[in-house]
Amino acid sequence: MTGDPFVLALAAFAFLALFHIGAHSMLLKASVGNAWTISPRDAPVSPGPMAARAERALRNFLETAPVFLALMLAVHVTDGSGLAETGMVVYLGGRATYLPAYLSALPWARTTCWLIAGIGLVLMLIGVLVT
Repeated sequence: MTGDPFVLALAAFAFLALFHIGAHSMLLKASVGNAWTISPRDAPVSPGPMAARAERALRNFLETAPVFLALMLAVHVTDGSGLAETGMVVYLGGRATYLPAYLSALPWARTTCWLIAGIGLVLMLIGVLVT
């Protein structure tokens, strides 16, 4: 196993992506039933609230994914600063708590996690630019 923080961050990112996809899939199946999930899905269905939240959380995760991956590439190419490494950890921490916060429907929890992840991206960007 590697101790390279960038490799570990990418592995954690991949785990988060798979976790989001799996959570959405399981909640959707629980909401609409197996008959629809194994069908060609020609007829639209209305997922339950938890499945709908998981889908929105997945979409939001995928919206920030290209930014994170682009910054990870930039950090690798430029031998980014410690600020960039801090940003990676902050982003991943915010994203790791985003799905549970979204599913909980606690006021401000989702927004707080989103802001933390966004601050992580900004730190990574600054870390790349000042290298």
